[in-house]
Amino acid sequence: MDFQEGTVLYFDKPLRWTSFNLVAKVRWLLCQHLGLKKLKVGHAGTLDPLATGVLIVCTGRATKQIDQLQAGTKEYVATLQLGATTPCFDLEKPIDHVYPTDHITRALIEEVLPRFRGRIEQVPPAFSACKVDGHRAYKLARKGEDVALKPKVLVIDELELQHFDPGLMQLRLRIVCSKGTYIRALARDIGEALQSGAHLIGLRRTRIGDIHVEQCMKIEDFEPWLATLQPHAPTAQPAGTLSPGEANERTS
Repeated sequence: MDFQEGTVLYFDKPLRWTSFNLVAKVRWLLCQHLGLKKLKVGHAGTLDPLATGVLIVCTGRATKQIDQLQAGTKEYVATLQLGATTPCFDLEKPIDHVYPTDHITRALIEEVLPRFRGRIEQVPPAFSACKVDGHRAYKLARKGEDVALKPKVLVIDELELQHFDPGLMQLRLRIVCSKGTYIRALARDIGEALQSGAHLIGLRRTRIGDIHVEQCMKIEDFEPWLATLQPHAPTAQPAGTLSPGEANERTS
């Protein structure tokens, strides 16, 4: 396996790791294994620190495929807490507002969800990597500045209510959506549609394109697997790796 020539790896990103944390760990382990000072490594489709699941990592010349790979349809399982919001619409910030929930029923949720299926417009969260006048929105938001982001058009192919707990006022959704969808923003908008508030308390990306989370490696398994390889010798690929050619086939 030639990591310099290019390999596509796919990982199950751990909770509280940034996508860049995982990329940096993979790069360091590969450089140690190959005896290199540097190696080009990138990822396709950023996950927030409090999200887990599929993260595609490309090495060497396979980084040229990143745009193609991250364009694949994505699937998530999201858990929403109703009746409260946070500034970033997940658990990275404390609750800033609470709202009534006595009127919310499963029937009302089922009535509201169809509004978010198909082609919709979504305003990204202020705490996001979107740019405002050349600056990252989250950097401005952290300074307390007002951030006005324009709505983006995206597609939600499937939005399924998997579970609703009326006691805890929590619901779990399965979401199949296009590139660029912010699930935190979807939680915000569903809360507003329910005449209440909502934020994410759990998020797992279960698929990108044809790559499912069951196929992904844990980062703690990567170093032991590397130790079984000769640094430059071709070897059979384990679950969690794709050759560049296979990656093209999966995303075409």
